[in-house]
Amino acid sequence: MPKKRPVAIALAGALCLVTAACADSTDETGDKASAAAATSGYPVTLDNCGVSEKFTKAPSRVVTMNGASVAEVSTLLALGLGDSIAANQQTYGMSEVAGRADAIKALPNGDVKLNDAYDIPREAMIGLRPDLVLSTTSYGFDEKNGFATREQLKDVGANTYVSPQGCDQDTSKMTIADSYRLLRDLGKIFNVSDKAEQLIADSEKNIAAVSGKVEGEKKPKVMVLFSNMTMGGNDFSSVVAKGIYNDILTKAGGSNAFESASKTSFADLSKEKVAATDVDALVVIGYNDPDPAAYAKKLLKEFPQWPAAKNNTYVALSDSMYLGPSNDLAVEKIAKALHPDKF
Repeated sequence: MPKKRPVAIALAGALCLVTAACADSTDETGDKASAAAATSGYPVTLDNCGVSEKFTKAPSRVVTMNGASVAEVSTLLALGLGDSIAANQQTYGMSEVAGRADAIKALPNGDVKLNDAYDIPREAMIGLRPDLVLSTTSYGFDEKNGFATREQLKDVGANTYVSPQGCDQDTSKMTIADSYRLLRDLGKIFNVSDKAEQLIADSEKNIAAVSGKVEGEKKPKVMVLFSNMTMGGNDFSSVVAKGIYNDILTKAGGSNAFESASKTSFADLSKEKVAATDVDALVVIGYNDPDPAAYAKKLLKEFPQWPAAKNNTYVALSDSMYLGPSNDLAVEKIAKALHPDKF
């Protein structure tokens, strides 16, 4: 049985409101400060989960909460904003992007004592003196969980931001578009919108090229799950049912074999249910697992009746399969495994 990890609870919730962003306008004249702000793109106001967040300059002491995610820290690094991070608690230990895992590892962590959810408790958060706190879901600002609330952080001069689809912790409707929304929002907050738009355009171009090659092909049934992770009572409780994963699969020319197994993002399945399902390919996501490929190979041996086992069809992925700036890499890797004759 996989080892049960406390962060699994956060992972299940971490991934429904899409945030909207707009720049405030100013028509004051003769005020040099206002003119400078207008030239720099500030002030910027985001309506984030029903909370209005106003930015008058680029944040310089950013704290990224764990949330069993690397979406926020990876997006900051992709935008060239690593120097603005005062404390980071996000890590997968691996990445499809060369150098990213090492770059994340090198970031300061704030030297704080984490709580049972491996995240930053209220007093420690206040002590970090942040000017922006990023959380994958509203869980990270829930006082019942021992975290600083958005109101408490505002009182000490910190803006806060909950990533797209994280407002009510229901991530079942998340798509690649939410990764783009995160890029755009952080681009506006830090006045690097041009960089954000370029990253989005490059991703869209890559995905369109891959999807074009597999268009019209039969869609293999894919099982997506996190390696060596338990989130429920059955043998297979980290199986993906809905969310951004399905959008990635669709664009790669595949389909989720267990999409109907749950109304939420994850399914909690028995070994018998898994064995009785035809699985054409495996996508195993490594979350702080140094060898998700080994887990994939173990499953293929455990279920030799699967077409996936007979054809040895699997993909081991990490951060590209999740909310973040690199979904196009997951689309490409999965498409090549599902439709090798098209590449």
